[in-house]
Amino acid sequence: MLRRFLARFSRDESGATAIEYGMILALVFLVILGALQAFGATGSGVFNTAMDRLRAAMGG
Repeated sequence: MLRRFLARFSRDESGATAIEYGMILALVFLVILGALQAFGATGSGVFNTAMDRLRAAMGG
């Protein structure tokens, strides 16, 4: 009985798509998080430089 249940469970693919999409979403999230951590300081520096130049151009 347990063997039949396990065999049927291993062939059952319902819900697999949702799990796969969840895993893909988690992977994309981790990649974005890693990119933000890797380039966050650089992006902040570029933004601050641009804002400083805008302030200087406006006479501030």
